[in-house]
Amino acid sequence: MQLQYGQVMGYLPDFLVGAAVALAVALVAFCLGLGIGLAGASVLAFGGRLSKALVRAYVSFFTNTPQLVQIFFLFFALPEFGILLTPVQAVLIGMTLNAGAYLTEIQRAGFESLPQAEIEAAETLGFTLGQTIRHVIAPHIMKALYPSLSNQYIIMTLGTSMAAIFGVEELTARALNANAISFRSIEIFSLTALIYIGLTIIASTLLYALGRTLFRVKARAF
Repeated sequence: MQLQYGQVMGYLPDFLVGAAVALAVALVAFCLGLGIGLAGASVLAFGGRLSKALVRAYVSFFTNTPQLVQIFFLFFALPEFGILLTPVQAVLIGMTLNAGAYLTEIQRAGFESLPQAEIEAAETLGFTLGQTIRHVIAPHIMKALYPSLSNQYIIMTLGTSMAAIFGVEELTARALNANAISFRSIEIFSLTALIYIGLTIIASTLLYALGRTLFRVKARAF
């Protein structure tokens, strides 16, 4: 067998567009999931019995069922109730809800690791609960759990490949289309793998810059 990368390099610009779509989908879902996770962790730390039970049920459901099945439900089952979602909407909502569950657990650990003296100091200064979360707890979470949050984002970036099943034109979908035309599977998918490696490097660099700029996290680039 002779490798012919020259025959597939013409697909590279199309693959790079797909890579940008994958990165954008992961970024939007991660940011929304991060907000859900912060709210969920806040409820687990300060909420009442009923609200805590609801958050635990949400986390348990989304962390103990496959993300792909969750998106299948959104895309194929919700129309039975008159709710129609586009492929991109179904994937984004599914990834966001799934990420929110995992990020709730990650950030809950951040709440528990916060020294009680800092919360008491915020109360002494007259901070409301919202102000305490925003100015005391959230910065602590970002610094203490930055590696875990970064890993979750990278996992989500790679997980966008499942969007190809629903017709979202991200990197994997474009690779499948190119393979169906060229039949150069080794070249197509090895090139795709290299682009995914590049995506993880880009994602790590973005997270490094974000952490250093906004939260002064002592992280290092990929």
